[in-house]
Amino acid sequence: MASRGGRPLWGFVRSCRRLLLLVSLLPVAAGAKPMRVVSMNPCIDSVLVRVADGAQVAAISHWSHDPAATSLPISVARRFPAQGGTAEEVIALKPDLVLMTPYTPLATRAALARLKVPTVSIGVPATIAGSLDQVRVIADAVGQGGRGAVLVRRIEAELALARRAGPGQPALMRMASGFVPGPGSLSEALMAHAGLFSVAADRGLTGAGVIGLEALALDPPALLITDRPEALPPLVAKLTFETEAGRRPVKVAAFDRHLLNCGGPSLVPAARRLAAIRDSLP
Repeated sequence: MASRGGRPLWGFVRSCRRLLLLVSLLPVAAGAKPMRVVSMNPCIDSVLVRVADGAQVAAISHWSHDPAATSLPISVARRFPAQGGTAEEVIALKPDLVLMTPYTPLATRAALARLKVPTVSIGVPATIAGSLDQVRVIADAVGQGGRGAVLVRRIEAELALARRAGPGQPALMRMASGFVPGPGSLSEALMAHAGLFSVAADRGLTGAGVIGLEALALDPPALLITDRPEALPPLVAKLTFETEAGRRPVKVAAFDRHLLNCGGPSLVPAARRLAAIRDSLP
């Protein structure tokens, strides 16, 4: 990265990115703080309800009312109305700001554009820094930049406690379904932060993908991180890997699948769990 006067320009670049993301808010920013905010995504929900006034939140996504999909404590999520994501539902709420993602249905986005409803599209961060920047963008969008800064500092403080120095311990994060987050994912960034080195790329993955049981058995990792250890077949318990001291059994560690869904506040429990796994290794 280039520098100006010997100082890195990362801060300047980040500021530009935030400015571009907030361009669509100009109609709102010119007036008062948005008071009827609708969120279309559970990851946005988890930040929004922590930084906005309760009265600002007109509705969150229906996913946050589903215990299998929420990134919020369900008791917190159910304090807020939920909407199903259709254009009709959202428009009926008369929002003055809609927080969406690139995956929000095209029909919904088109309808909001026709009605000139201010929107902000929130992407899917692949880094810890990008996830924290996303918190700032959401907070700024709802006129609560100060609260966003406080939340970011809290997350950063917790992440500092979960950091593990030194060479990463090899590990493969593979869900019971076979899904592997893969290179370039936020999950791999968190693993590295906690002192674990993902070997997904060594298994041929260039991004998120699937590793079957046969491939796992042919090249077992030293550490397998999975969401449901009890669902693994007996074969996995018999797997061993080669070390300088001879073959050793593969260690299996449990990890909550829900922690893969979002960044933001979810970074904290994810990093804590990965750090605990790292600390359990010999």
